[in-house]
Amino acid sequence: MATIVEKSRGTQAPPVSFERRARRHLQRIYRAAVSAAQPSLLLQKKVRISDGCLLIRDEKSRLRFPLSGKVYLLGVGKGADQAAPVWKKLLGDRLERGMFIVRDRLTRAPIGRISIVTAGHPLPDNDGLSATRKALRVLSEATADDCVIVFLMGGASSLLVQPAPGLTLADKRAATETLLKSGLGISEINCVRKHLSGVKAGGLLRAAYPARTLTLAISDVVGDGPSVIGSAPSFHDPTTFKQAGKILMRRHLLSKIPARVKSHLLQGVRGEIPETLKPGNFLSRRSAFVTLGSNRVSLNAAKKMAESLGFGATVLTSTLSGDARSRAREICRKLKAARDAQRPGGRPRCLLLGGETTVRVRGKGLGGRNQEFALASAVELRGRPGIHLLSAGSDGSDGPTDAAGAFADGDTCLRARTLGLDPYAALRNNDSYRFFRDLGDLFRPGPTGTNVLDFVFALVY
Repeated sequence: MATIVEKSRGTQAPPVSFERRARRHLQRIYRAAVSAAQPSLLLQKKVRISDGCLLIRDEKSRLRFPLSGKVYLLGVGKGADQAAPVWKKLLGDRLERGMFIVRDRLTRAPIGRISIVTAGHPLPDNDGLSATRKALRVLSEATADDCVIVFLMGGASSLLVQPAPGLTLADKRAATETLLKSGLGISEINCVRKHLSGVKAGGLLRAAYPARTLTLAISDVVGDGPSVIGSAPSFHDPTTFKQAGKILMRRHLLSKIPARVKSHLLQGVRGEIPETLKPGNFLSRRSAFVTLGSNRVSLNAAKKMAESLGFGATVLTSTLSGDARSRAREICRKLKAARDAQRPGGRPRCLLLGGETTVRVRGKGLGGRNQEFALASAVELRGRPGIHLLSAGSDGSDGPTDAAGAFADGDTCLRARTLGLDPYAALRNNDSYRFFRDLGDLFRPGPTGTNVLDFVFALVY
């Protein structure tokens, strides 16, 4: 394997392979991306208090939200509790009660009137159900003179769970698992989930009424649509029961979901169950919604880091979506074309993408969409030198695994063969996790404290 020599303070360091050096660069670029989307940082940059009002500034607008009466705070999402100390400082004695529902508790110290509880993700669990019921009771205490602040981050669709009347938590878990394995995009999945819930699609607005409501969100969905983020617990829902039913029928999923779920949806289609909260309703007119951060914020920070490392960096998209294998093949063809166009001695390039692909699970293996993307990339790049890639989730996780994603390059498949690993068989069985684990190419940063979709970072030398 080709090597280079890194020098520091006049001394010669041991030879370092291109592969190891590329991975170090990719990890630094990843860290820059997740650091830029930390909830505490975004709050400190974009939110302040002046003259009894919360002043919020984002890229497109400014909002002034009066903090009248008592203030109730509900935070939901992976890493949301990282912002709890900032909220405590911002609101001070105005805060009556606060509650955060998270997957992994990252803030250990007590935070005044803010309680923190953990719940299940990606499948809802009893802890989430209990926490949600408590949160709804807390919000119901607010009066017309008070205000409610919802701090929303990725993962809220699972963490905030209250089955619609007639459904059970077991029904919701089974339906969610079917949806997550179906290859549907998040907007389609959330369309269905909103119509199975008593808290999504405006449920928090109902619970908080007659108080005024403000939602500050960090987006984990492609397009950053408020009606999709967290399945819109504090926003209106333009989708319908009929749309949810068509989504399931198109993928032949009606026979795979619990009977009570199917019956509930069909009742909704027939108009026997009230629809979700729709645009223009009076609850929406009493609320405000601001997006503080998104995948684009992280990609811009990653671009700056790549440039500081000597790369010519380009953000290709922040809306990557579709089947992971198909997108991997398309992107790798672009990477190979960029490598072919690279001049000898020319400046290396870094191509950056963000978004969220999907995987239709047909095998019985273990993995996630980023590991699947990396494996499909490894197959496409087989035997091609000078291209190194990392596909990873911004939250530090990928599917039901302990990895965020994996590294891939032109040598991945060749090294795998020497260890008796078959990349094609792993793809067929959706077994990317074990493939990369045995190869030593998993990326395990641990919980990052944020969630702004996924990243694909590629270096072309």
